[in-house]
Amino acid sequence: MEKISINTIKRMKSDGEKITALTAYDFNMAKLLDEVGLEIILVGDSVNMVVYGEENTLSADIWMILRHVKAVSRVVQRALVVADMPFMSYQPSIRDAVRNAGFFLSHGGAKGVKLEGGIEFAPTIQKIVESGIPVMGHLGMLPQSVNKYGGFKVQGKTEEQKEYLVESALALEEAGCFSIVLEKIPAELGEKITKTVSIPTIGIGAGPACDGQILVVNDMLGFFEGMNLKFVRKYANLNDIIRQAVREYSKDVKSGAFPSKDESF
Repeated sequence: MEKISINTIKRMKSDGEKITALTAYDFNMAKLLDEVGLEIILVGDSVNMVVYGEENTLSADIWMILRHVKAVSRVVQRALVVADMPFMSYQPSIRDAVRNAGFFLSHGGAKGVKLEGGIEFAPTIQKIVESGIPVMGHLGMLPQSVNKYGGFKVQGKTEEQKEYLVESALALEEAGCFSIVLEKIPAELGEKITKTVSIPTIGIGAGPACDGQILVVNDMLGFFEGMNLKFVRKYANLNDIIRQAVREYSKDVKSGAFPSKDESF
């Protein structure tokens, strides 16, 4: 069994092999995703929305993410576990960023971190990488900047935005990122950035030309009803399956059909 490293991820781009990634926040889900053979498991700050019911990711903190990183890292044997750096864990200063990024590796067991931001965060990323910590960049629609955008809106529509995103991708590559998440940008721009940089791009609403794709696992399994996203393909509808199972359980308990003699001591 090949243990996935950042070198594996980089090589997949040069080999033309698509990279598969999903989020996970707990032991059981991480175990399943790893068994299937995904290359990257991201412990995303999206946990704040799909697990804790918040309207955005902003109130997630280091301690919340760390708990989930530990649970995921404890069971994953093959995939590359990446920890999302939450809001204000890296923005205030480079010193804060390096210390907090290292915390996810030394205390959480992650093999890398992801942080949002363009060319303005290149010096921060460079210092984190120089400290021995792999970094995944994140460009396009940045959930931690939702208030700046006035909502979860598509980015990269104007020429100015396109130029900024291409320049940022190059700056993040030069700073040492091993890959870049491209979120909610036009497909043509996703393709341009993918062809411009030598490191892999991981798309989420950025078109099919990206080197890989990532989704929030709760979204693609139909296990979260908070948002209806155009770029999410639902591969299951766990909400309906769970509702039906609970209805049958409740019916059996009320009728006395559960537990049976075989299920009793």
